[in-house]
Amino acid sequence: MPEGLIVKALSGYYYVQNFDGGQPVQCRGRGIFKKRGQSPLVGDRVVYSDTENGEGTVEEILARKSELIRPQIANADLAILVFSVVRPEISLVLLDKFLVHTEHARMDAVIVLTKLDRIPDGEEGVRIHRDIENARKLYSSIGYQVLLTSAHQGEGMEELRSALAGHINMLAGQSGVGKSSLVNALVPGLKLETNEISDKLGRGKHTTRHVELVPIAGGGYMADTPGFSQLDFAELGIDEIGSCFREFAELSSGCKFRGCTHTHEPRCAVIQAKEEGSVATSRYDNYVNFMTEWKETKRRY
Repeated sequence: MPEGLIVKALSGYYYVQNFDGGQPVQCRGRGIFKKRGQSPLVGDRVVYSDTENGEGTVEEILARKSELIRPQIANADLAILVFSVVRPEISLVLLDKFLVHTEHARMDAVIVLTKLDRIPDGEEGVRIHRDIENARKLYSSIGYQVLLTSAHQGEGMEELRSALAGHINMLAGQSGVGKSSLVNALVPGLKLETNEISDKLGRGKHTTRHVELVPIAGGGYMADTPGFSQLDFAELGIDEIGSCFREFAELSSGCKFRGCTHTHEPRCAVIQAKEEGSVATSRYDNYVNFMTEWKETKRRY
């Protein structure tokens, strides 16, 4: 039986792209998946069979390399985390949340800052440029690639195309940050629906209704996912949150106690590094807040 990649899931159908090419085959999933508590996801590599009506049936889900809960996508190996610099301004709290979840899924991440062309003049513009540079320096020092872009002016697009090539990329970020505009700039002719920020609500409307893998130049796929603004830590453990902060994971071997939570223990290498300035205060404060959120979530469950 042929093998392929699920590039779209919509209304109970799975659209499977055969590895040999051609048009995606519209498939249903086998009933056994539901009995097993399984569900095929966009990004799954699957074995499927052809049916008499020209459609197909997903027979087997092959082993996954990664899986995310929100958005639901399998086998993505690179997260493109999109944050605008104006309307809405970049939130380091939300960025760190995204990074925790992508690290937990064993994915690398590229941070893309958008809407550079929207930065106003004057003191506000100077402040925004300063915040952008501080964020770029911080996350670059941790080991993440940070790209500065303007989809409308084409700034940073070639660097982004180079980063995407050869990967199954997950594109994610808050509503209204310009994800669909980026996709439209990267894949001419796709023309995804875009929406401006609502002045009344101060946030964008969701313009993407489902997860879909879009083929990109240079090989590979990009997943445009529904906008979302909240993530929780229900699926993570207390030990795993610390390991999802790259700089903490590198330092933890120097802690006195095995299983150190980096919050109160004596001779904690992470706390010492924070006090010495080699760990950013914003990163450490976000980590402590995430630990608190995890504990509160655990109590509710």
